[in-house]
Amino acid sequence: MEFEIASGRRVLERTPAVLRALLTGMPAEWTMADEGPDTFSPFDVVGHLIDGEETDWIPRTRIVLGQGPDRTFAPIDRFRHRTSNRGRSLEELLDRFALLRAENLSALDRLTLGPEHLALTGEHPALGTVTLAQLLATWVVHDLGHVAQATRVMAKQYQSAVGPWSAYLPVLRR
Repeated sequence: MEFEIASGRRVLERTPAVLRALLTGMPAEWTMADEGPDTFSPFDVVGHLIDGEETDWIPRTRIVLGQGPDRTFAPIDRFRHRTSNRGRSLEELLDRFALLRAENLSALDRLTLGPEHLALTGEHPALGTVTLAQLLATWVVHDLGHVAQATRVMAKQYQSAVGPWSAYLPVLRR
């Protein structure tokens, strides 16, 4: 499937509600568990998505659209959320994520991007030259990946409880 802003936007606008429905009111055993060192719990997933809203997608889009002499993206700290969200509740994070996502989707809409904009390039610090279309498509897939990660981590809480059915549950094997 080729990237289309309207289609990708449909995923992006739903992610906050999906995570809110999945995580609100769940006990810490479900939301704070992870898969080991340097992995994310569902709580961390929401914090990490907030970081992306603040430092990644729209800021990098503006760099690409600016087409200035330096179009290099600042590196992203994948674990920034661990410091910035200390002491916050999951509900606070879900609210913050929903607010930032709505603001960023409004900003995206105001840009009224056409095919000529999507072909513009920026410089990723590790990947090199990337197009705006690739950046925006990555935003969508990044959301889906982290929704899948949150559900996978939650599923693993019952990894031993399912007994022999684990053979039929691929979500438990990653």
